[in-house]
Amino acid sequence: MGNISREEALELLKKYNKDPFHIQHAFTVEAVMKWYAKELGYENEAEYWGIIGLLHDIDFELYPEEHCLRAPELLREAGVSEDIIHGVVSHGYGITVGCGATIDVEPTHEMEKVLFAADELTGLIWAAALMRPSKSTKDMELKSLKKKYKSKGFAAGCSREVIERGAAQLGWELEKLLSSTLKAMAESEDLINEEMSAQ
Repeated sequence: MGNISREEALELLKKYNKDPFHIQHAFTVEAVMKWYAKELGYENEAEYWGIIGLLHDIDFELYPEEHCLRAPELLREAGVSEDIIHGVVSHGYGITVGCGATIDVEPTHEMEKVLFAADELTGLIWAAALMRPSKSTKDMELKSLKKKYKSKGFAAGCSREVIERGAAQLGWELEKLLSSTLKAMAESEDLINEEMSAQ
């Protein structure tokens, strides 16, 4: 399972992604995936879950219209194993990308379902954090996040439909997904900031 180290994965990510916003999102999803791995009893796979989180948007900066379609060739070229490729591509399941194709790789493993559910949500939570005086998730309460979530005009690019489909795939109430992902981000925020300042 998995055949790429974290250092190699980061190097690969940075080969195709230069925008600090995309790098920060990758670090955020990596940290959230590792947090969930530990929370859900996959502690010995936490690094693996994190690597898939780190690489999940590898093709987005260069090929936004072909997101999840270009990822396999970029990853295969680097010799990345098929299980990681499946994990990366499955976070686009059922989504029609800019070029008109719909991603048909289904998340099957619990790890893939977590990535599908949490990815979009991390963007919404960061957007909500940036509106706060502290610019932080650490002092954000669930009720404040739920209010932002319900406001259709807020972070309109973050699909509520995808987030809710993700919660359903996991068999979770939406509130569990919101509170867990917020907690994961709050607990990982310092680490993510350290990673960003080291870039």
